Amino acid sequence: MPEILPIVYLSVVSFFAWIVSTLAGGGSPFVLIPLVNLLMGAASVPPVITIGMFFGNAHRVLLFWSEIDWELTAWYAPGAITGAVLGAYTFTKIHLDWMQIVIAIFLIVSAVLFGLEKSPEKAAAEDNAKHLKLVDNSKDLEEIEELIEINQLGELSELSDLGQSALIPKAVKSKFQLQAWHIMPAGFLKAYVSGLVGTTGPVLNPFYLRYGLVKEKMLATKAAHMTIIHVVKIITYGALAAMSKEQILAGLAIGLAAIPANLIGKYLLSRMSHQQFRQVVLAFMAIGGSWMLWQQRTLFLNVL
Repeated sequence: MPEILPIVYLSVVSFFAWIVSTLAGGGSPFVLIPLVNLLMGAASVPPVITIGMFFGNAHRVLLFWSEIDWELTAWYAPGAITGAVLGAYTFTKIHLDWMQIVIAIFLIVSAVLFGLEKSPEKAAAEDNAKHLKLVDNSKDLEEIEELIEINQLGELSELSDLGQSALIPKAVKSKFQLQAWHIMPAGFLKAYVSGLVGTTGPVLNPFYLRYGLVKEKMLATKAAHMTIIHVVKIITYGALAAMSKEQILAGLAIGLAAIPANLIGKYLLSRMSHQQFRQVVLAFMAIGGSWMLWQQRTLFLNVL
């Protein structure tokens, strides 16, 4: 096969994969990893995907700059940087295919459970409104009821501070709310495993949704987080001589194709409701997890 054909294939597939991932909150590696594996072999997957994801996510950062949650990013960075370095180093020593199975099961279970349950913000808001002892014409009660109505359309972020209101009795406040610092250990684990197997899929999407990030805010913040991970991995792979010229060119093809795809995806995303976005994210998590299990089916057969 001429050397130019793999680049063409990767560019075309990457273009459509990035459009889909914009609307689904991530997941382009699910489409690209099998193709890279087919064209270049399993050993090329982590460095090629890392380079491609870096350029694609860096462009998203520029595109959605104003939507980034910088507090969450500040807590994410230390754990992610440490995990990315350790994961990339470990990749040069071992390759853990079974890790993909663990990630796949997590994605499927999370998508199902998150889809079945009522969002914590909506449940807390409804409970709060029922227990508040305010007069009928109370402005506060009207505002709470309005927030509940908005949340029925999927606007989770509008209710992120409601549980902290002094008007709400402690007995009816949400028992557990995610804080920004909770993402530090989660970011470490994601970055470490990503360094080992190339990608972890949208494993942090449940965290972002529960934290209150949707649509542009979720996509922007996640892109910033992914850029941090991938730039550290690229530096580590390079320092350990774990990248070839062919792999760099393939990664560039994936990343550059993401630029026009991100622009189209941004346009389409602006026309989606918050609830539609949430549903697409959960569906893609389930589909992606199932696909990862299918890709590792030979491991099950070998065990049997």
